[in-house]
Amino acid sequence: MKVVDNVDALLGYWDRDLRCRFANAAYGVWFGRTRDELVGLTMEEVLGEPLFDMNHNHALAALAGEIQVFERAIMLPDGSIRNSLASYIPDIRDGVVLGFSVQVTDVSRMKSLELELKEAKRQAEVLATHDFLTGLPNRVLLSESIRHALAEVHRKGGSFGVVAIDFDGFKAINDTYGHQGGDKFLQEMAARMKSGIRDGDTVTRLGGDEFVLLVNEAKKSEDVMLTVRRLFDSVRRPLCLEGGSMIPSLSAGIAVFPVDGVSETELMAKADAALYEAKRKGKNRFVLAENDADYAAIY
Repeated sequence: MKVVDNVDALLGYWDRDLRCRFANAAYGVWFGRTRDELVGLTMEEVLGEPLFDMNHNHALAALAGEIQVFERAIMLPDGSIRNSLASYIPDIRDGVVLGFSVQVTDVSRMKSLELELKEAKRQAEVLATHDFLTGLPNRVLLSESIRHALAEVHRKGGSFGVVAIDFDGFKAINDTYGHQGGDKFLQEMAARMKSGIRDGDTVTRLGGDEFVLLVNEAKKSEDVMLTVRRLFDSVRRPLCLEGGSMIPSLSAGIAVFPVDGVSETELMAKADAALYEAKRKGKNRFVLAENDADYAAIY
């Protein structure tokens, strides 16, 4: 008896009427009753609802001769939750099931480690696919998103736009407000751009003040331009930084599938070239790669 009472697991036996015929000392810790109090009680009386309901089908299956192994969460008398792994082993004699033995092991620490590993994996995936400063998707997700957009237009038709973006005078912002001020600027601009686009579109940060907007499900260049104008509007609001305030502005270059390219490489190159042209023409504007059209963003 000392051996089973020293085991840090529930060890018990239940007969065909689901009455307890044996329980080790661990039952007292888990359910707040002594062995003498437990023996003779039904499983429902010991477990209570809803734990009994969670176990009932497994108990019936064990009485039908089937070994049962399953996880469950048990609330202890002090209100804490203990995750457990239960095994019901049928007691079969001369082909008749007389009852079943029970072994229940506390797997709370293992469950906690499992959740920690899942969270660590999730965070690693986020770090691999998202920008650490702004939380926006990074270049890895951008390539994946463009591949998905290409697959969609080949399957359903239509078009989409790739928009290269950078912020006017960002070096001066860093010089004036320091890198901490520059980081705050980028974080705020990322939030503003994200709030200014449709749910199906994506803003990506490539690095520094370089961003890319992917405009999905556009029927023509004008649809992309409309989204870009909304983006400009969302950005051009006063921004307070330590020691001063400013009205941010940006420049953008637009490449549209399939007019400006049919691959990620072509579209990105055309968008970058159009962005360069927007900067050359005076900034605070966007340029269409298709015909080098210049659209000033001051309206």
